[in-house]
Amino acid sequence: MTRLRSFITLTLLGGLTVVLPITIFLLLVQWLVSFIDSAIEPLSAWLAGYVTVSGHVADMLGVGLILAACFTIGLLVKTGIGRWLHRKVDGLLSKLAPGYSTIREMVSQIVGGEGNASLLNGKVCRAYIMGKSSPVCVTGIVTAEHEQGSYTVYVPTAPVPTSGFVYHLPADCIELLPGVTVESAMRTVIACGSGSQIIMAEVADKSSQTIEPKEH
Repeated sequence: MTRLRSFITLTLLGGLTVVLPITIFLLLVQWLVSFIDSAIEPLSAWLAGYVTVSGHVADMLGVGLILAACFTIGLLVKTGIGRWLHRKVDGLLSKLAPGYSTIREMVSQIVGGEGNASLLNGKVCRAYIMGKSSPVCVTGIVTAEHEQGSYTVYVPTAPVPTSGFVYHLPADCIELLPGVTVESAMRTVIACGSGSQIIMAEVADKSSQTIEPKEH
């Protein structure tokens, strides 16, 4: 009876690990499509009134117009006048709209802002937040390097890596792991530490490279 219960439980859990990610992904896609559809509905209705097309074609044209507008704005802000205008509008919104600056910084960290300052372009490291003498370390992303040699490190929390802690640490408390990508490190955070072998393997590889062979 115990074996049967264990078999049923493990089989059910195995099925859930396959079905749940697919279900969550489909729900996210459905939500995203619904959000985009509701956002461009006024533009699609306007296009359908001027152009004889079906609703789906109007939606596609609406998305195309939005992307074209974003591309045009991107070209504009590359010019001197565009940058000046962007600074003026940005400064005005920062003063009049509470929370705008925070949202702008969040978007810049995700998609990359000035200087390509995206979290995805950071460097994965092991951060000794209690000092190098302590064996306790965490997986972190170096988000800034300072002139005096210290680092600013973002430590994501499991299982939601978009929340976490920011530490300012000296260089001796940081062990960079160039062989580990940010995407790989984030996956271990989402999985609550599962798959951290890639990080430990990188650490072991670096340690073996620093050990000099003994002379016989």
